[in-house]
Amino acid sequence: MTDILRAMRIHIATDHAGLDLSQKIQAHLREQGHEVVDHGPSEYDALDDYPAFCINAARAVVNDQQAGTEALGVVFGGSGNGEQIAANKVKGVRAALVWNDSTALLARQHNDANVISIGARQHTEDEAIRFIDLFVAEPFSGEERHARRIAQLAEYEQTGDIAGKGVDH
Repeated sequence: MTDILRAMRIHIATDHAGLDLSQKIQAHLREQGHEVVDHGPSEYDALDDYPAFCINAARAVVNDQQAGTEALGVVFGGSGNGEQIAANKVKGVRAALVWNDSTALLARQHNDANVISIGARQHTEDEAIRFIDLFVAEPFSGEERHARRIAQLAEYEQTGDIAGKGVDH
């Protein structure tokens, strides 16, 4: 992990299961000097639906990055699975489900993930904060093999194929 804090914009979204954790994470990130944008929900509703919240946060990350603004996203839910799936529906998003320190670091180092998903019912507040801090502070390694793989994913996202790699049609 790098020791240099890079303040950036961080987009947050959740559902009812992660609302309390989201509020605590947002306060923590602001204390760290980050600009936090909350994409909802704004109040507890046990029947709310996470897809729009997570998609909005993911779209905002991509839009910021395309505009040259350093930005990442964090989405929460009971398990984090659905929220990760929702975020990954946005073109240009690489959302990773994070469940320990290693997955938080590798999401950035190897996958240049721009969004992470955390299961609010799976982790303590301290664990979630640690995962986010590790993710935000860790840069992409830029190693050729990782850059090549990310480019292949982007190619598939754009064309439905990965040239020369045997993607079945």
